[in-house]
Amino acid sequence: MTGGAGAGMVVLAGARRSGVIESVHAGVVVVLGPDGSVIAHAGDPDSMIYPRSANKPLQAIAMLEAGLVLESELLAIACASHTGTPLHLATVRRLLERFGLSEDDLDNTPDLPLDHDAAAAVVRAGGGPRRVSMNCSGKHAAMLATCVVNGWATHGYLDAAHPLQRHVTEVVSRLVVEPIGHIGVDGCGAPAHRCSLLGLARATRAMATGECGPSERAVVTAMTAHPDLVGGPALDVTHFMARVPGMVVKDGAEGVMIAALPDGRTVALKVADGTSRARAVLLASGLAAAGVDVSELRDLWTIPVLGHGEPVGWVVPLGPAAEWLSGVAGGIER
Repeated sequence: MTGGAGAGMVVLAGARRSGVIESVHAGVVVVLGPDGSVIAHAGDPDSMIYPRSANKPLQAIAMLEAGLVLESELLAIACASHTGTPLHLATVRRLLERFGLSEDDLDNTPDLPLDHDAAAAVVRAGGGPRRVSMNCSGKHAAMLATCVVNGWATHGYLDAAHPLQRHVTEVVSRLVVEPIGHIGVDGCGAPAHRCSLLGLARATRAMATGECGPSERAVVTAMTAHPDLVGGPALDVTHFMARVPGMVVKDGAEGVMIAALPDGRTVALKVADGTSRARAVLLASGLAAAGVDVSELRDLWTIPVLGHGEPVGWVVPLGPAAEWLSGVAGGIER
């Protein structure tokens, strides 16, 4: 399956306003069982996608295999799509300083923090977009550190032909168990690898079970120990990880999300229109299909539709996603 956006995807969620479905979201969800087999799916699991930031854990594995050694907090920020809180920025700066680097060495796209309060504080102080406050700065700091460890040039580290990026591509290809036939440019400027959603799911499952090796186990341990660093206080990815022991969760831009449990049960999804509104309820649906009790997580996946500032409906699962979630106690109001 090599089609573009929406190819192989089906309607899986909708916004219900005052009892009427107002708009719908198509997508694809694949659910793996403990043994790695596909136990449920909606849409084509072989749909080709850019995992975007959902690839960060795999990129971090590549960096560890290249000789990078990081303590748990610094490894978590290397996997993060953080929101730019003071904690996040302090951790990124600590990673840079550990390897004799500074913010000036970063080559990611400048941005304001995603966290509302942090961004407001920057603006009040007369500041503006900076590389260190962009949500991918932890990954970029780790990439630079890997270059230092290997004696590779730090200048031009984002070029797909740079030794760092060639190594990352090789490792990502090995982990998803398929060739990387296309590399685009991510929002932060780093190479964006395209792979199948099923390949991403299998790589994440192998990482979560720790069956691949010490680098995979180190990444999962760091992410699950520090969900606050991987995302932020307002992000669903942080709360899902904090509430389900051992489950590793990572989001990606344009409606991508992955989650895997230590026993191998895994959910990977992509929302066709690229929005994040439906991803929590689709993740919950996939987890329910895998036999995970998501009833105690309702506050994370019941996203309200507002009218005059008050809930008048919900983002609801449709089609197969609705069937998977139908048996959950206290499901979404209709």
